[in-house]
Amino acid sequence: MSPIERRDLLRLAALGAAGSLTAACADGGSGTNGTSSSAHSAAVRANPSADPARAAAAADALPRLAAGLPFEISSGPRTRQAVALTFHGQGDPAIAESLLAEAARADARITVLAVGSWLDEQPQMAGRILDGGHELGNHTQTHRAISTMDADAVYQEIAGCAQRLKRLTGSSGRWFRPSQAQDCTATVAAQARRAGYGHCLSYDLDSLDYTDPGPDAVTRTVLDAVRAGSVVSLHFGHTGTVAALPAILDGLHQRGLRAVTTSELLS
Repeated sequence: MSPIERRDLLRLAALGAAGSLTAACADGGSGTNGTSSSAHSAAVRANPSADPARAAAAADALPRLAAGLPFEISSGPRTRQAVALTFHGQGDPAIAESLLAEAARADARITVLAVGSWLDEQPQMAGRILDGGHELGNHTQTHRAISTMDADAVYQEIAGCAQRLKRLTGSSGRWFRPSQAQDCTATVAAQARRAGYGHCLSYDLDSLDYTDPGPDAVTRTVLDAVRAGSVVSLHFGHTGTVAALPAILDGLHQRGLRAVTTSELLS
């Protein structure tokens, strides 16, 4: 392993040990080890196998670690046989339910970056996602082209979704992903930090499922390029993604790769 790879692995391991980002630690109240009881409950709910004391200790460790971590993350360590399937969350809830059912069949865990307006229309989906052992994060309030907006508008988009998440789950979520963009511009990064997010979750593999190329094409795009540590971009709201997911998950299994939450990938 090269010095750079070793440094990156240690950096990413530190991120996973933190367990919860600045937004979660900023919640009010006085739960275990200084974290709010609502945020602590949401963290344990998102990972039912987590030990409560361990989860609280991880959240408490975050402020000491966050300053040294990179803001934008596009992949995890290549030495772990795991990948993160990340879904942009909006669209027909029946399609979302089908995707979650398929994930359950394969004992897979996913990360959903939800659009706030979708949560306004489908508030039950927040609990449904977390109850499945998955992660829920922020994909802005209205899914506008965030890179073209001024700073105040960017903040309103990010903070608006964060408020919905916190109202529904007790936490504004660990992860933020910009809408209609793979990466955070300097303006978006600054406003994400202002809203309480310590990281921008990008990706290194785009499934292109939003172009509706058909399930076979989506499956090929993912399985031809996926490797250990990949963060894959996928979408709710597309029937082709539902049809492709069984083959994707089976293909990952055949390659010895597990589908895990982003936080688990980085732990």
